[in-house]
Amino acid sequence: MSVSWGSVAAVLGLAVPVAAALWEFVLAGRKRLGYRVQLDTTIRDSSASGPDTTVLQRMQWDGTNLRDPSVVLLRIENAGWSPVVAADYVAPASDPVGIRIAFPGRRVVGMTVTERSPQVPPTFFVPGAEGFETTGREVKLPKVILNRRTHYKVLAVLDREEGFTEPEFPEPEVTAGIVGGVRGGNIKKTAYYPFASRQVRWLLASLILVSATQSAFTLAGDDDAVAAPLDCAAGTLHLSGSTAFAPVLREAARQYERTCPDAHIPLTATSFKGSVDGLDTLAGAGEDARLPDGRGLGDRLAFSDGPKSEGRPRLLPRPVALSLFTLVVHKDAGVEDLSLKQVRDVYAGRITNWSQVRGNDVPVHLISRNPGSGTRTTLEQQVLDGRPLPAVTAADCAGLARDRPGRCEVGGTGTLLDTVASTPGALGHSEVGAAAAHDGVRQIRIDGYPATLEGADQGAYPYWQTEIAYTYGEPPADSIAAGFLRYLANEVGKDIIRSRGHRPCAELDKPLLCRPGGTPAAR
Repeated sequence: MSVSWGSVAAVLGLAVPVAAALWEFVLAGRKRLGYRVQLDTTIRDSSASGPDTTVLQRMQWDGTNLRDPSVVLLRIENAGWSPVVAADYVAPASDPVGIRIAFPGRRVVGMTVTERSPQVPPTFFVPGAEGFETTGREVKLPKVILNRRTHYKVLAVLDREEGFTEPEFPEPEVTAGIVGGVRGGNIKKTAYYPFASRQVRWLLASLILVSATQSAFTLAGDDDAVAAPLDCAAGTLHLSGSTAFAPVLREAARQYERTCPDAHIPLTATSFKGSVDGLDTLAGAGEDARLPDGRGLGDRLAFSDGPKSEGRPRLLPRPVALSLFTLVVHKDAGVEDLSLKQVRDVYAGRITNWSQVRGNDVPVHLISRNPGSGTRTTLEQQVLDGRPLPAVTAADCAGLARDRPGRCEVGGTGTLLDTVASTPGALGHSEVGAAAAHDGVRQIRIDGYPATLEGADQGAYPYWQTEIAYTYGEPPADSIAAGFLRYLANEVGKDIIRSRGHRPCAELDKPLLCRPGGTPAAR
């Protein structure tokens, strides 16, 4: 009986990958520790380079501005088929440190564990835990017990070391060892190939080619289709709305276009003009399309700081993130902390000079966003107890009288911060990330609490809002609008949201409400 080449190819295509997988995963790959660098970015203007690069996110640590801050997110994982216990780490039993991460050219100013598998005990990462610390340019991690396929993520905030002049930083240096681990037991970078070694990958690729050839013989005329990733969709997506959330959306759009070559997300200087403007734009586009009930636009999204107003029944909400806002003042005001009552008195006109709250003898000038701004609406609802802002006294902020109080309005967050920085006695409101990146303003604590996610979560800090994505009707599942929303909710999208100081809704106890812990559904 003759044996055809197709039959031989089929047998090889099945037998050899099975043998290779048994060798790699059962015999050789039984114990393996891996890591991935999921985010390593400086907070600088990517359109500039060299010594003139500008810092977009002026971060502080213990009240001191960081020179050239950067953020690194690493994922530590058990990439093998056997559990890793404390005794497996290559370190003396008296040394609680299992993994060391060095950052050449950078010093560590802070770190936290942002995510862990449910099987990873949280006690390894509490403040003061043995082996969990930072020293200079190094992060030290304890001998964490990792069952099969478990992981945790470490987010480090770094600053450039004095004397380091290279424009780009070297990759983090991760050092760890596992007793009895494969290939010497050293921790391996698994960013692209978490399981298979290079040799096995080449072998499997060759065998896949053989199998494909055999399939072509057997199923002549059938076309092989390569499915796009779940989040990818083709077409053009138009984004509009919140200026506070615009940095997240610009970065997410850039990354989405890189991941999905058939997607196009055009963004201009006027793409984000405010929450209400974005909702108006979305509603107008939907009405022009004259879609029947049950169908929605698949090429538009609007982002709003907080829920929509009434009268927009076809705009459907999807909470995306918890956002923080802050009050900012001109540096000559002489104040850094106001009680909630003092803030309300300032906006009610009962406090008109900073000397009334032990500041400098300078009149209060209120710089506000135009009506329709989600940042402004949140200020009125969350901080001022529903009271509107006082009347405008100057149509142009340049026309504010220097010797008496007044109020004016501007269009965007950047313009507001610039105006506060150039107007003595000015008080304004902004998204936290943009305020921290601006050298000319000073953030105001409320009742002693800074604008932090922890403060909002514990009910101590009041100036926060839920960032909501709106669609016109229900977009088709295969549309670019639906794909981009899924992208924001996956791991890469959540990392982008976190890197800009926001918290993904998926990480909260009640993602659909997306509110800090203990906050009631209605305020």
